[in-house]
Amino acid sequence: MDGRRLVAWNLRRHRVEQGLSQEKLAVDAQIDRTYVSSLERGLENPTVVVLDKLASALSISIADLFRTPSRGERPPKPLVAGRRGKLKSQ
Repeated sequence: MDGRRLVAWNLRRHRVEQGLSQEKLAVDAQIDRTYVSSLERGLENPTVVVLDKLASALSISIADLFRTPSRGERPPKPLVAGRRGKLKSQ
């Protein structure tokens, strides 16, 4: 797995484990939400500054964004209810 994919995997894993939406993480890291989405899909190459902002917002070290997944480890599932799910139930 290349570095971009590792960051994508771990960024989403940490975000989902903490129950944060992409929007909330983006606000906390002071970056655009669509950029968080692109990072999680492995479409962007983040700078060290962006990695530092994301790690800080997630209360993890930058090194945690490069952890190799264990053999057989599955990608994190999406959060249960997104914005659309909440709007439909109101």
